[in-house]
Amino acid sequence: MTETFVPATRFAVPGRIAVSNRSAALWQTATLTEIRRETPYASTFRFAVPDWQGHLPGQHLMLRLTAQDGYTAQRHYSIASPPEDTGHIELTLDHVEGGEVSGWFHTEAALGDEVEVRGPLSGFFAWPGDRPALLIGAGSGVVPLMSMVRHHRARGLSVPLRLLVSARGPEELIYAREFGAETTTVFTRSAPAGVPVGRMTAAHVAALLADQSDDGWEAYVCGSNAFAEHASRLLLTAGQPVDRIRIERFG
Repeated sequence: MTETFVPATRFAVPGRIAVSNRSAALWQTATLTEIRRETPYASTFRFAVPDWQGHLPGQHLMLRLTAQDGYTAQRHYSIASPPEDTGHIELTLDHVEGGEVSGWFHTEAALGDEVEVRGPLSGFFAWPGDRPALLIGAGSGVVPLMSMVRHHRARGLSVPLRLLVSARGPEELIYAREFGAETTTVFTRSAPAGVPVGRMTAAHVAALLADQSDDGWEAYVCGSNAFAEHASRLLLTAGQPVDRIRIERFG
């Protein structure tokens, strides 16, 4: 699937934020203020960034670590927090085996540590809250989608939003404590008693698309390459227009 989008020179959430590309290009100091365990393999890291100019739900940033010897490592990470969380950003990171940056966060990072961040980046996957949104994610692919869910709640938006999320089992479901009526969960390997186990199917997607608004849905898919391909096929089979499917993939 071809993803074609030219970001505007300014991003905007109506009545809330406007971020210039120039501001997004500057490195800023982010101070780690909180660490929350989400699953055995994923944690949320909360940072104070006093000069952060805001972001759209779904955008990501560049993070830079600098060692004492001057060595630097940079990674792109989706932003989990909503734009309403002024002066702060949250990142939820998997502990990737052998991962240079994720390994540092999960084994060495302590409150008060400082890193550098630059952003927000990319307008393609952003959801400004102005259209019905069907969000589909697996594993840590739920991170940018959670920013959208939190924004929807924080603003009390009436525009429809639905989240369809896949995880291997309940213990690996990131943000499980926060999900509400907008969320449908699919477990692929183990599930609570009475809950079926299996892959996400066309029936899951069709059931959500059937709840149509007059304007239809804008679909946002985030996950591994294999999951993104699977989910996009399900959407197309269910009749979702190809030009209303936005995909962010990793791995």
